[in-house]
Amino acid sequence: MPTSRTNSWRSWVEPAAHTGGAARARASGVNGWVRILGIDPGSRRTGYGVIDTDGQQSRYVASGVLEVHRLARSAAPADRLRAIFSGVSELVECYAPHEMAVEQVFVARNPDSALKLGQARAAAICATFATNIVVSDYAAREVKLAVVGKGGATKDQVQHMVGVLLCLREKLAEDAADALGIALCHAHSRAAKTRLEEAGA
Repeated sequence: MPTSRTNSWRSWVEPAAHTGGAARARASGVNGWVRILGIDPGSRRTGYGVIDTDGQQSRYVASGVLEVHRLARSAAPADRLRAIFSGVSELVECYAPHEMAVEQVFVARNPDSALKLGQARAAAICATFATNIVVSDYAAREVKLAVVGKGGATKDQVQHMVGVLLCLREKLAEDAADALGIALCHAHSRAAKTRLEEAGA
């Protein structure tokens, strides 16, 4: 990994697990497979996770973390948002997802933190506007329920279950695990919606 400063997300990604060559080479949409990019937005660290799903099973493609505070040219909010936008744009170009899932903003006691998170989320979503990617969002509780089976699950439980569901041997970085969890939640949601549509047809 390069030690020099750079504006490319590739040099600052923290690989939670190695990208599988076969999975990376698989064309999205072929034989019913759809590629999903999950994003866990943050003003300092934005996690990402890419999976392929056919509605019954999901396969790991890639995951990592955009170190926003390192990618940005300065600590200015605008530079950080630009870094998120550029990083997600490169991810979209590299992995060519059909759909993207992003975590909703959780408004707690700190409105300033919620505002920064909302801005980071918006920057990530804007990075898809030049494409036909469908963007969906999910509350943190929905993600935990889909992945762990409990809406109040801990981050450790999410990390563990994401690894189990995607058959990963290496321990996932927290932000990358959250992003993969968001992608898995979307995969489960779209599969359930498809079954409902087929039942009503």
